[in-house]
Amino acid sequence: MTVKSTARARKKAAPAVPDTLRATGTDAQPELVQLLTPEGERVEHPDYPLTTTPEELRSLYRDLVLVRRFDGEATALQRQGELGLWASLLGQEAAQVGSGRAMRTGDYAFPTYREHGVAWCRDVDPLNLLGMFRGVNHGGWDPNEKNFHLYTIVIGAQTLHATGYAMGITKDGADDAVIAYFGDGASSQGDVNEAFTFASVYNAPVVFFCQNNQWAISEPTTTQTKIPLYRRASGFGFPGVRVDGNDVLACLAVTRWALDHARSGNGPVLIEAFTYRMGAHTTSDDPTRYRLAEETEAWKAKDPILRLRTLLEKEGLADEEFFAAVDAESEQLGLRVREGVRSMPDPDPTLIFDHVYSEPHALVDEERAEYVEYAASFEAGENH
Repeated sequence: MTVKSTARARKKAAPAVPDTLRATGTDAQPELVQLLTPEGERVEHPDYPLTTTPEELRSLYRDLVLVRRFDGEATALQRQGELGLWASLLGQEAAQVGSGRAMRTGDYAFPTYREHGVAWCRDVDPLNLLGMFRGVNHGGWDPNEKNFHLYTIVIGAQTLHATGYAMGITKDGADDAVIAYFGDGASSQGDVNEAFTFASVYNAPVVFFCQNNQWAISEPTTTQTKIPLYRRASGFGFPGVRVDGNDVLACLAVTRWALDHARSGNGPVLIEAFTYRMGAHTTSDDPTRYRLAEETEAWKAKDPILRLRTLLEKEGLADEEFFAAVDAESEQLGLRVREGVRSMPDPDPTLIFDHVYSEPHALVDEERAEYVEYAASFEAGENH
């Protein structure tokens, strides 16, 4: 992968860092940035002002609804045997749509394997994601076209890739920033801490976006840390912010500020999006074995879609015709996803050998030939 160069010079003027976020202290840091309460009330935050038009609010609502519908269809398709596995984002739509919409065209995202909402914001076709979970492709999109890297299954590894990419941006003099996604479980990985160190020392324009969904598979966050995750940033010398991860407006405002902070030459920021995984870790997991139903019920009241719909209705910013149109579009998306997955052709099994190296390789050629001969032996057996 190459780092895109642009002739744009890096900005000299830096956005102000809120006094409460400077890395020199932790006690004064805010516990949670929120711009939209669970009851659908719009509130202000002195450090993260956000102006939105009614059209922008309706667009965010549409994104949240369609992303949730896509995720629900994918979960159902896996249960029907059409996908090998699925990692649901249910409950985390606001964190992903808010942060994804905060990115500029030239910014670059490095996801894990659950950032379906960010992929949506970067115009990645949802069927590309499902092709990977069906086992018929290895991602299917061009990362440099979408500025959205391929999914990373290795926990935390993408934070190092993001930091290296961000360091390249600095050397190119480009006016872009990078955002690296990871979960609360990955925050304990050595890769993430190494990425923090390099990003801080080299003042890399990277935003670390941690979706704290409370559970690292079956382990609660409390078994990993004795302090809020966002406070770890101060130990590495850069700001950390905790945002309401179910508040799409707060996620948008904080991520926009962090990206501007990074692209202006001020170095990295850690955002902890405090949210909750409503479903299983993946479809191979059973969360009823390790968490209480009361906990999940309590988080339902903080639903990111419901609170934005409440605001739209309360302020008269959307009517029934709008909501009906979004629901109809959701149905069309569901139909397209179901039909698209079931009509995917099986891949040529030898394709796996084609992209190991960029140039022909004698050993890979030999392995391909051995595999073809091995597979042909089954066909020969069927003829006897």
